[in-house]
Amino acid sequence: MEFPERIYTSDEVEKAAELVKKGYKHCLKVDGSQAFVKRVEKALNLVKAAGYYDFLRTYIRNIVEINGVTQLREADAAIWMNEYALQNLVDAASLFIQKANKMKEYLEGRFYSDGVSEGRSVEKRIDFLKKLKKKSDKQEIREECEKLIKSWTETVFL
Repeated sequence: MEFPERIYTSDEVEKAAELVKKGYKHCLKVDGSQAFVKRVEKALNLVKAAGYYDFLRTYIRNIVEINGVTQLREADAAIWMNEYALQNLVDAASLFIQKANKMKEYLEGRFYSDGVSEGRSVEKRIDFLKKLKKKSDKQEIREECEKLIKSWTETVFL
């Protein structure tokens, strides 16, 4: 069975969810300028280092450069991202995981656009940062993880 091109109708969502349950993984593609692609690849290396690359590929098909607001495009299984969201690669990598979790909830048919759902996705982001901090051998990465964990933890409880 082939993964649906769009994931919008209930049949398309059901088909995509069925494939994911069977272990389907996307061949993750990055579309954008050469500089954008290089920055995304660096952030993806952090995702791989933390052991979250398969999770990301399960739910996200494309990461696309745009001149607008960074967002998850559920119908396309894509993250639309502007260049500014890549200034901090650790933060960008954790954003990928947060958006992948939102896509997971979309395919599961869970209500995914409320504050509770966002809280779950932020928790997934924090878990990723903790894992990256533990697995990284670079002091600057561990320090950035700690800073972001503190920031996101405080934000969740406001």
